[in-house]
Amino acid sequence: MNNKNKHLEKAYKSNSFLNSADARTIRILAEYLEPQQRLKKQKIKDMIVFFGSARAKDPNRMALKQHLSQKIQEKSGGDKSNEQLLDKYYNDARLLAKRLTEWSLTLDDNQRFVVCSGGGPGIMEAANRGAIDAGGRSIGMNISIPLEQEPNLYISDNLAFEFHYFFMRKFWFVYLAKAAIIFPGGFGTMDELFEVLTLMQTHKMQKRIPIVIYGEEYWNKVLNFDAMLEYGTIEEEDIKLFKFYSDVESAFEYIKDELTEKFIKGKSKPYWHF
Repeated sequence: MNNKNKHLEKAYKSNSFLNSADARTIRILAEYLEPQQRLKKQKIKDMIVFFGSARAKDPNRMALKQHLSQKIQEKSGGDKSNEQLLDKYYNDARLLAKRLTEWSLTLDDNQRFVVCSGGGPGIMEAANRGAIDAGGRSIGMNISIPLEQEPNLYISDNLAFEFHYFFMRKFWFVYLAKAAIIFPGGFGTMDELFEVLTLMQTHKMQKRIPIVIYGEEYWNKVLNFDAMLEYGTIEEEDIKLFKFYSDVESAFEYIKDELTEKFIKGKSKPYWHF
């Protein structure tokens, strides 16, 4: 067949090829290079990353539901629902993100320490919302999964990202992070927590960022670092990689002081390098 006068499709324009197994490395590179280009263009120099459950809800928005639930519990003699136990962290995440953003906007370079979340609902929404409350910007790094994960409404224009690969999303969480705040969450939140701790422990992440594990009531029930120490699976030094907090003001003061000491007064490495 004569193809001389026929315009053939270029490989980089072929959707069937780009979505094939053979082009996986191209898709991975795209999830590295496109966020890099956009973050540089938006002058994002560093971030404060919030992790936490997608299932937490705004207590104010859910007031009627909670009221009805309480009435049912009173009749049945039951305790607080699991939803209510988790929802209380929504307002704390929102307020902490607001306080940190307000502070960052007072700096000479007020584009530093932008709040970043996983971009979905729950604690992620609360963090993005708090940054917007303060008049700042917020970043959302969403992931395409079957349940729960739709981008929230509080992510700034041009700073909403959609990832397919979890490991590329986690790379971008860590690459520009100057602090990490971990609110109560499930498997995904624990995955993110231990990813950051492992990178710090093994010095694969050379910058020493403050890590706050927020909500001791929750974390003391689901994690036992003392047992890990007892069995010798971690060292005393590893416990010093993070701090527990359960109130917004104490967490804010700690993070603010650490960022000031390490990355404003101190000699921090260039923004786009570990």
